[in-house]
Amino acid sequence: MRFTKLCHCLTVKSTLIIKRGLVSKSSDKWQSVVGLEVHAQLNTESKLFSGAQNTFGGVVNNCVSLFDAAVPGTLPVLNRKCVELGIKTALALSCRVNEVSTFDRKHYFYADLPAGYQITQQRAPLASDGVINFQVFTPGIHKKPYKKSSKIKQIQLEQDSGKSLHDTELKQSLVDLNRAGAPLIELVFEPDLEDGEEAAALVKELVLIVQRLGACTGRMEEGALRVDANVSLRRPGDPLSTRTEIKNIGSIRGVAGAIRHEIERQRMILENGGRIINETRSWDAAEKVTISMRDKEVVQDYRYMPEPNLPPLRVNLKTKEDHHDVLSVPLIQEQIPELPEETRLNLMQQYQLRPDAVIQLVNEPTLLEYFQQLIADKPRNPTKVSNFLLNELLMVLNKRKLDVDDCTITIKQIRELTDMLLQNEINLETGKNILYQLLDLADDDASPLSIVEDKGWKQLTDEKEITKMCIEIVENNPKLVKQYKDGKVKVLKALLGILSKKSQNKINMALASSILEEVLKK
Repeated sequence: MRFTKLCHCLTVKSTLIIKRGLVSKSSDKWQSVVGLEVHAQLNTESKLFSGAQNTFGGVVNNCVSLFDAAVPGTLPVLNRKCVELGIKTALALSCRVNEVSTFDRKHYFYADLPAGYQITQQRAPLASDGVINFQVFTPGIHKKPYKKSSKIKQIQLEQDSGKSLHDTELKQSLVDLNRAGAPLIELVFEPDLEDGEEAAALVKELVLIVQRLGACTGRMEEGALRVDANVSLRRPGDPLSTRTEIKNIGSIRGVAGAIRHEIERQRMILENGGRIINETRSWDAAEKVTISMRDKEVVQDYRYMPEPNLPPLRVNLKTKEDHHDVLSVPLIQEQIPELPEETRLNLMQQYQLRPDAVIQLVNEPTLLEYFQQLIADKPRNPTKVSNFLLNELLMVLNKRKLDVDDCTITIKQIRELTDMLLQNEINLETGKNILYQLLDLADDDASPLSIVEDKGWKQLTDEKEITKMCIEIVENNPKLVKQYKDGKVKVLKALLGILSKKSQNKINMALASSILEEVLKK
């Protein structure tokens, strides 16, 4: 009892220290080990073992069959489309698809699991021994992008549970079974990651892959993809130690934050002489802390047994013969589209873009679509196009607290705006102001050119007028001019800033910089 209280006190203490930013810097004493389990809801019209509609956001308890509600006498019927999508995902991740896989019952007793067990594939999964390759790029944490891979232990088909709804005011819990029986694939990764940023990068890559395949919407905010993270610390060279599991993390940012916090929480406990308890924790996104839920279950707790109502699942690994009872894996292999890593390689080879720019473009499908359409329309400078999208457009969206997917600016508007920038009709500062205007208007028919004309934002490029303005700036700022002539060349930026402000940010800065330097030499 005393030991449990000690661990609890250390946990509370470490949580407060982490939240206050007073984390110990002796990180070289410990090596963090992270492994993921990801549940992806398959993008099918009906559920895994019933004909009920597989949808998000429907009326409560409106998409529930008799089998989903565990009415006695009902039997499961395997959805062929779910198997196809599971195999396609496994192939895209270089997994070995098993010729024969079987279903099991995993027993646990929650109100949102009417049958008292979940049908899954524990002993003989659909596929195993795969790998996912991805790029880790977190500005401010990792200086340069680097490649990382994680091994996949297995991919299995399983049904989802329902959803418990808790009313804190009435102190009641209700159950919505719309999600009960929804088709999932569970991807079990080996514990070969080191931190939350690597885990978040893996999840982002997985989202991109399943979206390309059409296997899952990848919308984590809807619960279509949920992440469990296993986190432990050990001294370098030691075997794996006691781990904690963080359940149902619902965003990519949450994956990084939850793992980062849990690593620091465990480190503080260990460095204060405590011991890590094998437990299940949840992630509080508002408070940015992990919270203890319960002791960690072990395999014996689930009392696995073969599912008696489903025969072994067999697939054809050798030929392209496909029929009603057996799916052809080679045929499914031919349906796999270009995957994100292939797209990155093609962009770098074809357009000579920087690796970090390619990573950002591919990670945001909307930006990638903008880029590909702009380049396909007519010859445009790929580097300048990508820089505008990744710098100006992203900055404007971030300031408006908008996700890229919520951007209301059309490709037609982006095309017109990009051309004005490339043709030096406007500068980048004006380009950003036009983006703000387009977001405010939210009108598909709004024209960037009309905005420029109405606001008088056309770029100042007349050399005589710029020279006159430069002379005025030099005459009105003698102290800065003297500092520049004394060797403080950085002062040029201050003078250019004054010049830009005088022109209401409409001046061609490259031309202005050249003219100002000539004026200063006289």
